[in-house]
Amino acid sequence: MKKRTKRIKHIEVGGNMTVDELVQEFGKSGVFCAGRIAEATDIVYEMVSRRDVTTYLGLAGALVPGGMRRIITDLIRDRLIDVLVTTGANMVHDMIEAFGASHYKGNAMVDDAELHKLQIDRIYDVFLHEKDFCMYDDRFIKLLEGLPSKRMSIREFLYEMGKRIDDPNSILRAAADRKLPIFCPAIADSAIGLDVWRFKTKHNPDLCVDAFADLNDFMEIVRKAKRNGAILLGGGVPKNFILQAMIVVKRGGYDYAVQITMDRPEPGGLSGATLEEAKSWGKVGGRARAVQVIGDASLIFPLVVAAVRERLAKSKLGR
Repeated sequence: MKKRTKRIKHIEVGGNMTVDELVQEFGKSGVFCAGRIAEATDIVYEMVSRRDVTTYLGLAGALVPGGMRRIITDLIRDRLIDVLVTTGANMVHDMIEAFGASHYKGNAMVDDAELHKLQIDRIYDVFLHEKDFCMYDDRFIKLLEGLPSKRMSIREFLYEMGKRIDDPNSILRAAADRKLPIFCPAIADSAIGLDVWRFKTKHNPDLCVDAFADLNDFMEIVRKAKRNGAILLGGGVPKNFILQAMIVVKRGGYDYAVQITMDRPEPGGLSGATLEEAKSWGKVGGRARAVQVIGDASLIFPLVVAAVRERLAKSKLGR
């Protein structure tokens, strides 16, 4: 027992500390959320440092409206991730910003019926003017009018969208520039889906986006990779889409996995399911470096990214 026991060292905080120095202090204690943040940082650093690891980022929840857009864009432009799997809603809010609108700091303790009268949409304490959503609809429809007349996968569809966006800070534009694939398996469950449906109904019934075609591309990426690593922000469809590939490809599970979520495992939902549970399915390898951090991704993920970037700058590693 004594050989296994590791003494907890107390966290020290100095006035001139860098982010990575703070995270390393978290690791000295090694317990609770602080310890898991330190472990997640170590795992992500190893993932993005090794050239033989294909890194997948799962993006769920309202992270783009919550201020995470540039973090994702910069990860793409700096080639620190290889594949993005996202909800449709995050790409909608990416385009809202790309078309010149903004999200605003609001208040969760408000009269929502009154907000509706004022045509203000609320995402917890984020406000968005309905007029900006209408502007997005109009601009998006114009992008649809310029699409080539061919059958497309969702990945190809989002690539065509990204090519037509001017904002360099756009996730879609950055991915198009870098030829980084974006998969959005539940794209119909978003304003993108509603607008494409309207466009097909009124203007071009021949527009065809094949949801199942993406599976060919994604499975091939997983199959060809020497090692696979997943960073899962939230859960839901992006998490399952990333992990389920191992059931088919049978590569022994992901070699690295980090999940940051606020959800709990007891109800049986995937968003709160532990990475240990994923091992029973063969989705995460039995000897994988994996950690689940229970907390708010809008706080924890920027800490992890900042610390990893600091280490990369010092080591001059990375892809």
